Parts: sequence; C-alpha cells; structure tokens
Amino acid sequence: MAENDKHRARIFLHRGDLIQARAAWEAAVKDDRLTGTQRELSNSLGNLGNTYALAGDLEKADACYKEVLVIQRGEQDPHAIAHTLVNLGNLYIGADRPEKARPYYLEALDLLKPLNDHRALGILYHNLAMEEARQHQWDESVRLFTQALESHRVVGNEEGLAGTYSQLGKTFLDSGRTVEAERCFNNASEHFIKLGNPAGEAAVLRELANLYEQRQDTVAAIRCVERLHHLALGTGRAPAAADRERLARLRAARS
Repeated sequence: MAENDKHRARIFLHRGDLIQARAAWEAAVKDDRLTGTQRELSNSLGNLGNTYALAGDLEKADACYKEVLVIQRGEQDPHAIAHTLVNLGNLYIGADRPEKARPYYLEALDLLKPLNDHRALGILYHNLAMEEARQHQWDESVRLFTQALESHRVVGNEEGLAGTYSQLGKTFLDSGRTVEAERCFNNASEHFIKLGNPAGEAAVLRELANLYEQRQDTVAAIRCVERLHHLALGTGRAPAAADRERLARLRAARS
C-alpha cells in the first residue's frame, strides 16, 4: 500500500500538484509507521518534509526533518544526517531566518568533510558564503565561495561553477573589488556558455555591463549589451526593451 502511495506522490509532484502529493506522502508515512522499516519511514518523512517546504509550511517541514534526524542518528548514517541538516538549513534560509540555518549548515559541514562529498560540500559552502555576503562579511564570504569552487571542480559541477563564480563576482563588486569581479563574471559566462544556459549568461552580461559603465568603459559595455541582443535573437525572442534602450544610449554616448 505504501509503495502505491509513494508512486502517486511522485507523479503529483512531477505535475506540480502539491496538495495531492502531500496527501499521498502523508498516507505513505502512515503506512510505513505500521508496516515499514525505519529507513522506509525516514525516506517517506523526508519526502513529506520536502513537499511541506515547497508549499511553504515551515513548521510541518521542520517537524518531518527533525523526526528523520532522530531515525538517521539512531542508524548512525552520517551522510544521510548531513543531507537532512542541509534541508533544515535551506528551510530556514527560505524563511529568511539565517540565524537558525547556520548551526545546521555547520554541523553538516563537519559531517561532510571526512566523507569527501564534494558535490554536497560545494553547495553547502556556497550557501554559507551567501549568508556571509548578506551580512557584508566580505572576506569570509570570498573564502567560502573559493572553497565552493574547489569542491565544484573536484566533481566537475559546471552548474555549481557557473553559479558560484557569478555570486563571487557580485560579492567582489559589492565590496569595491572590480578587477576580481570582472574576472569572476567572465568565468561565470564561460561556464554558462558550456552549459548552453542563455538566461544565466544574460544575467552575468548585465552585471558586466553595469561594471563597465561604472568604469566609463563604454566600448566594453556596448559589447555586453550587443551580446544580450544576440542571445535573445538566438532563442527566437526580441531583445528586451530595457536592453534596446540601453544599447541606444550607450551608442549615443560613444558618438
């Protein structure tokens, strides 16, 4: 019975029907409490917690994840414990309560380091760096972003590299280090190109255009905005009105 509920829950989640997915996972949890193993119950509770989190129900998601932690600690599974701790941290970041997220992230970090789970470590270092940047702790943020990049490289995580270089560039820009920011944005752009992600590349190009305008390097800013036009046309869309206006203004300023 529980397996049928789990199958239905995955289908509903794929369709984006959180109400039906939640009901199916709740039924699966109920069945696993009666007839399933602790590991099966843990998996169902984790998925139910994820569904509550997607629906914005912080308290119920928190309760699910914490029950999962009790089971995982009993089984002494550090890898599973770490991922649940990250889920709890992400939950509180999403709720704009970073002070509650940090202890979960740090405990997860202590567990993941000996396991050399660089895919998870890259994401975790990135999340910690984002919080330091929000608090304008620039040096610590740069240190953590750099560690994230190192972990992404170990596992060849192109998406992680693109996103982390982009955020590191913003951190450098916000802290007044424009040379380092430019280098990071160019690296991010290269990785987004490898991924075939024009939206990611476009976001970085706008950051670069802003940087070049601040430097009064009109020629470089024009190159960035022209590339934005090329990307839009390549995906069958007209360039955004703001980008068209910006290009016209920059060309007029150069004349």
